Amino acid sequence: MIKRYTSWGRGEPHREWAALTLLAEHAPDLAPTPVEAALDAHPPMIVMTRLPGRVLRGEHATDEQVSALATAMNRLHQAIPTQVVEAVEPAPWGPAAALGKARVWADKRPDLGADPLVRHACQAGSAWLTSSDPDQLVTNPHPPVLGLADGNHANLLWDGHERRVRLIDWEDSGRNDRAFELGEITEHISRIDGALDAEQLLAHIDLAPGEAARVRGFRRLIALGWFLQLGPDGPAMPHNPVGTLERQAERVLRLFR
Repeated sequence: MIKRYTSWGRGEPHREWAALTLLAEHAPDLAPTPVEAALDAHPPMIVMTRLPGRVLRGEHATDEQVSALATAMNRLHQAIPTQVVEAVEPAPWGPAAALGKARVWADKRPDLGADPLVRHACQAGSAWLTSSDPDQLVTNPHPPVLGLADGNHANLLWDGHERRVRLIDWEDSGRNDRAFELGEITEHISRIDGALDAEQLLAHIDLAPGEAARVRGFRRLIALGWFLQLGPDGPAMPHNPVGTLERQAERVLRLFR
């Protein structure tokens, strides 16, 4: 498969090539295998193997698929030695960037309408953002991992023949916080298109002591960040069906219980 990039201002081709190369060495067959690249061409290009399967976005993930995703995530986060990950460029989307973006949107006081449930979610989320709790998420006490830095379920490829999940689209990848990566996978707005049981997924993840609380904090942050962009003038609204704001409000309130 040949991938030609339409934008590369954030070093997307270099990020993807670096990630695929590391994965081919330490976790082969978890992602496409890199074949060759022209990273400085116009446009940049990467040749990689084509993987079989269908993406999980828009699907109601079965118990088997959720378990297979957990297996893929555990392998991704454990197969590459920490000293190798520490030499990887940081991902552009991580804890500090997500917190900063959520606070910017909260400060704009977006018009989210008059629905009582939505207003309640906005109040709860805004109060949390102004507290010191989210700032504690920015400092990671655990070893970093190589992450996709993109929780879109379109990046999760289910192979029905081999009964496994592989991971695709590494152009935003880099060194990241594992708890943040898990928050991204469970709370990315693409979950609205289908169903993926977050609690079931996390039950299969090998979390370190204290990591579960950080995952919950990042789930709040990611869910809230999407919620704040779902107003009539928000960038996320045009891409989602009617009722998404209300469903996201319910999600935010559930995470703040």
